[in-house]
Amino acid sequence: MPSEKGSLPDIKTQVYNKHFVKLTGLKTLKIKGKIIIKRLFVLIVFFIICNQHFVGARMNMLSTAEVIIHHAPSLINAAQETAELYKESKAVLEQIFGWQYEEKAIVVIAKNNNEFRRITGYSYIVALAVPQRDLIIIDYSKMSRWPSFLERTLKHEICHLMLHHHIRDGQLPKWLDEGIAQWVSDGMVELLMNSKRQSLDDAILAGNYMPLSELTHSFPRDRRSLWLAYEESKSVVGYIEKHYGRKGVLNLLNHLKAGQDFDTALYKSFSISFNELESKWQRQLKNRTRLITFLATYIYEVLFVLAAILTIAGFIRFLIKKRAYKDEDDDGG
Repeated sequence: MPSEKGSLPDIKTQVYNKHFVKLTGLKTLKIKGKIIIKRLFVLIVFFIICNQHFVGARMNMLSTAEVIIHHAPSLINAAQETAELYKESKAVLEQIFGWQYEEKAIVVIAKNNNEFRRITGYSYIVALAVPQRDLIIIDYSKMSRWPSFLERTLKHEICHLMLHHHIRDGQLPKWLDEGIAQWVSDGMVELLMNSKRQSLDDAILAGNYMPLSELTHSFPRDRRSLWLAYEESKSVVGYIEKHYGRKGVLNLLNHLKAGQDFDTALYKSFSISFNELESKWQRQLKNRTRLITFLATYIYEVLFVLAAILTIAGFIRFLIKKRAYKDEDDDGG
């Protein structure tokens, strides 16, 4: 799901306030410098995950050449399945991107939502990536909801690790990070378990979609807006692939990997500016939404016209067949 780096903006606040105070007894801690705060947060999260007091149960460990998996004793089969799927998913992503990811990642399998929430501070997502520690946390209780859900979840989270491993800090917009992760995992917006979401089409109709510039560093905190942010991210990457091809998406990522800032990478890839990309994407969405609105408004009229066309086509076909039979009779006579 989201990666910690530049992801759900309040995970830092929630985990920090909830767990760091318990560890230190301090009510406040003021540190200047974003880098120090980020590193401190990562250490805190990692300590929380490894600390049995917060996980709430003894964790076993399964280690392979690619990954270390921490799991409850009762989830040994899940851990073995996760190890196999991790290896397969990593290989698929390395082939897609043409990049290698040789870090030995850590996967923590939370037995249920309560355990996942104790570790991450969240209950309405099902997985979390922390790229600075090559770490993935999964709520295993959600993995049986759809076929291949665990595989798709791992692919999504490994993608976050790979992107942040090869693209340096500040070069990868948040919306592109999440959009690419959804792109390689066949769309993972459904990972956010929230039925009361605002769809992208609804937002376009209402004119309250979010500018991509607001999704560069972080996503909004409330669930409805968070859903919309994920849908927009997926939609933009889909637009890029549709107009510039799969190769265009990969070219953009490779320019970022080479150390270019996003605006430069975008222009070198597609000869357009960020504003042009956003404008063209929004125009496509509005055109699609207008068509949907038209069909919804005039659905009965559209169906009537289609039925009339089919009736006329059928009658013409009948006349043609009738004439053909008549010609055959004349020839036989």
